[in-house]
Amino acid sequence: MAAALREAVRSGRLAAGTRLPPYRSLAVDLGVARNTVADAYAELVAEGWLTARQGSGTRVAERVAAKPQRVPRKGPGREAAAHDLRQGQPDATSFPRAAWATAARRAVTAAPHDAFAPANPQGRPELRRALAEYLARARGVSASPEQIVVCAGFAHGLRLLFGGGVLSGSLAVEPYGLPFHRGILADAGVRTIPLGLDARGARTDELASHPGTSSRRGARAVLLTPAHQFPTGGPLHPTRRAAAVDWARGRDGVVLEDDYDGEFRYDREPVGAVQGLDPDHVVYLGSVSKSLSPAIRLGWLVLPPHLVGAVLAAKGLREAWTGVTDQLALAEFIASGQYDKHIRRMRQRYRARRNLLVMALAEHAPHIRVTGIAAGLHAVLRLPPGTEAATVKAATWMGVALDGLAMFRHSGSPEPHRDGLVVGYATPPEHRYRPALEALCRALPPLPDA
Repeated sequence: MAAALREAVRSGRLAAGTRLPPYRSLAVDLGVARNTVADAYAELVAEGWLTARQGSGTRVAERVAAKPQRVPRKGPGREAAAHDLRQGQPDATSFPRAAWATAARRAVTAAPHDAFAPANPQGRPELRRALAEYLARARGVSASPEQIVVCAGFAHGLRLLFGGGVLSGSLAVEPYGLPFHRGILADAGVRTIPLGLDARGARTDELASHPGTSSRRGARAVLLTPAHQFPTGGPLHPTRRAAAVDWARGRDGVVLEDDYDGEFRYDREPVGAVQGLDPDHVVYLGSVSKSLSPAIRLGWLVLPPHLVGAVLAAKGLREAWTGVTDQLALAEFIASGQYDKHIRRMRQRYRARRNLLVMALAEHAPHIRVTGIAAGLHAVLRLPPGTEAATVKAATWMGVALDGLAMFRHSGSPEPHRDGLVVGYATPPEHRYRPALEALCRALPPLPDA
């Protein structure tokens, strides 16, 4: 049956965009089992001949050419990749449109008139109250609404803290992280000092004696991803958490906690935020870019009380970055319980995605293992030494967009680089995920000769 449908599409008898009958109906018409039709549809969806979307049924895919898609080896043409496995992007098809629209309508209807006057740079009180309650319950954050400043995301928070002059001097950082964030810090004149990294996470136990952090002019702040180190994937050990807080207390400094995907832990309940250990010496930064969408430009800083005024001064007298209607909608979305519901649903989906990745490797590349904890929207695949660049190149020719681990390494890191791939398993739409894994496995280096 699959072969007949494939040939009908190839020959043009089934034109692009043609909607196929539901498999139950077709099974009755053909006198075959329903599972036979369902399996045939699923096979052709996986191969790219058909597309299946909730609400619009199964259709013949738009096929502009019979040749497989490839991407250029260089340049911005990577956007044309057939399979997008880049990290940091949630599944855009899973945005809760109906629930968000309902929350926005309710919030705008109930909003007081002053919500539509020039905006307070601290953020709407409705959102700050909702965040204080949610973060305390879900992430163990200790804060009043008065300690929360709404911003446009983590990058905006960094710019406020350093570009705005709230914090100064050098910054201790993990040896792997986003180059984009390091660029923001460099533009603000901040020298970043990479720490070591091992199985227990960043070597915060060495902060007090680390070159560049112990002198009078050294760092008085450290930036960490404690719940799920980005991108290598390990959690920060409890003793390392305590060491970071003790160091900040001793230097009258701060720990900057980037909780970019803290809600998404799959092997156990998420570990609470470091901020709960010492709210006076930890700045907690979060956003909805992973949990909802990067298109909703909303984030937050939970600040020690003595830093709130300085951050607000850096923002200016009026809010210039985040829209009030989105703030109101998010506040209602959280307060109504829809945010928790969405997180639970996406936790199940991403856990299943990660499990499929692990199973595909076990079947097709058992010598390649997934490192780090079962969490987040990406995983790191450990590669044999010296194979990373060639594997990224091979993936590109297979139509797979992803990044090597070296891209995220701080140039001054004291740790030797370990070859790996950073695979974002959240991005592809559901019907394209299995084909993406198949293409990825074809690009992986073979088992070395014994």
